[in-house]
Amino acid sequence: MATVTPTTQAAGVVNLASGSFTSDNTATVVTLGFKARWIKVVNTTDVIVWEKIEGMPAVNSVKTVTAGTTTMDAGSAILINADGTITLSATAVGNAKAISWVAQG
Repeated sequence: MATVTPTTQAAGVVNLASGSFTSDNTATVVTLGFKARWIKVVNTTDVIVWEKIEGMPAVNSVKTVTAGTTTMDAGSAILINADGTITLSATAVGNAKAISWVAQG
């Protein structure tokens, strides 16, 4: 049997940030001020959702598209950086797309 040791915060969520922007076809760096443990990015223009959870391989994220198809994306759509930022790839955010995001640490 596997032993699972969760990492929890007794007092609840300590670090939470969210925001939105219109993409310009370049990678976007979001400064959080904390190391994210979970990130959700939504392209509300094309209805595409990416999620990344701490512990996933660096290049992987979960991608869900309009038709409801969920896949593992290995294109570095979301990178969790050690300096308290996240990088959203140009491929993920696209060009002139409405992007909303939420990050929890």
